[in-house]
Order: sequence, then C-alpha cells, then structure tokens
Amino acid sequence: MTACTVIGLGEAGATYAAALTAAGHTVTGFDPVAPTTPAGVIRATTAAEACTGADIVLVMTGAAAARAVAQECLPVLDAGSVYADFTSSSPGVMQELGQLPSKACFADVAILGPVSALGEKTPLMVSGPGAQAVADLLVPLGVQVEIADGEPGAAMAHKLLRSVLMKGLASVVVEAVTAGRAAGLEDWIRGQIAGQLAGDGQAVIDRFLTGTAKHAVRRSKEMQDTASYLSDLGVPAEMTTASATALARMAQATEPALR
Repeated sequence: MTACTVIGLGEAGATYAAALTAAGHTVTGFDPVAPTTPAGVIRATTAAEACTGADIVLVMTGAAAARAVAQECLPVLDAGSVYADFTSSSPGVMQELGQLPSKACFADVAILGPVSALGEKTPLMVSGPGAQAVADLLVPLGVQVEIADGEPGAAMAHKLLRSVLMKGLASVVVEAVTAGRAAGLEDWIRGQIAGQLAGDGQAVIDRFLTGTAKHAVRRSKEMQDTASYLSDLGVPAEMTTASATALARMAQATEPALR
C-alpha cells in the first residue's frame, strides 16, 4: 500500500483521505483549521511533518495557500515521491511550483466537477512528471483520470477553459430561470433551456460561432432591451448586460468588414 498525505481536510480533502484509507492506504493529514479528521487518518501538527516519508502528497487547500504549502512540503519529500497540487491555481502558478527545487515529481491536478456531488469519483485531468503516479493511485478508486500532454499547468489550463463554459452557462441558466419565475413563465423557460442543451452539440457550437458575430448589431440591442425588462421584473441582469456589451464589441469589430 501507499503512504499518502492529504494537505487540507475540508470537503474535498476529507473525501479523498477517507477513500484512500478505505482502500487500505496509510493516510496522514494536515489542516490548521478543519475541526474533524476522517476515521483512520493520522493527523499531523504541521504540513512538513505530514509529508515526511510520504510516497504521494495530495494538496487540497485553497489556491491562495498553494505557494506556501509547496515551499514547506517539497523540500522534505524523498526522491521518487509525488507532489500533486489539486488547488485551483492558475497555469502560470502551477508552472512556477513545478520548477521549485525538489526531489519529488510534481503533478498539476484539475478537478473537473463538483466533489460535493461526485465524491472521490469526480473526473480529474493531470499533467506534469507525476501525472501517471496520480492516475495509478486514484483509478483503482473508480476515478476517471485523463493525463494531459505537457508540463505542470496544462491540466489547469484545460480546467479554466472549461470554466468559461460551465460557470458562465450556470450563471446564465440561473439568471434565465430567475427571470422566468418572476414573469410567471418558469416552466416555459426551463423547457427552452433543456431544448438548447439537448441534440447535436457540435451543430449548436457552429451556429453560435457564425451567427453571433453576423447578427451582433441586432442582438446587442435585443439584449439591452432584455436587461431593461429584467430590471422591470426586479431580477439582477449581470449576464444579460455582459452579453449586450460583448455583442456591441463584436458589432464594432465586424462593421469595417461590412462596409
């Protein structure tokens, strides 16, 4: 079995620590504030202590702590060990951390879904020299792990591109359903959203790419009117207003080509 360390025992960290313990691995954890420790996990008093002798370290802190944790933990790791950063740090930060002096192999790990819903089986993308070791540890737990080509930062670059879609789409859906509810048309707008999300996804992408710029002038005015309507309904319209602004920019960019 593998000697694992989990730094950060919040929701995600506790989930992975518990799953690794259940799989028979020895798990040491560290968290300066988490009030509880998963059953079977040995709790250390410092991050460096938790990493001493570890085969693989899984860092599940917030991105703001990534540098400090790496600077404390990487120097104590042995040759052949793996340091896997699961934080939502930028690709540039992942590249920087991957270049810090250490005997360990660095891995940049992007979590591609909500751990609150999918637990330790949430799909992952991994890059960097330690990527295969992360996959070898977690695939037996039922995790879908995709290894991205490239150095540390490649996995997080994929995740952030995905976030443009997923977080933006989620915000648009929330705004649309909230407006539909305020207008007494929630069931209808839900049906419209479901219809757009179904079917031939590639055809929808192509239609958006060609039609948005082509009709940007008209659509910008329509979204300005939509934002005004949402204001009348008493509904926040941040996404609608942003769409109007983006369409206006596209309209200006395409005007010279139309002359």
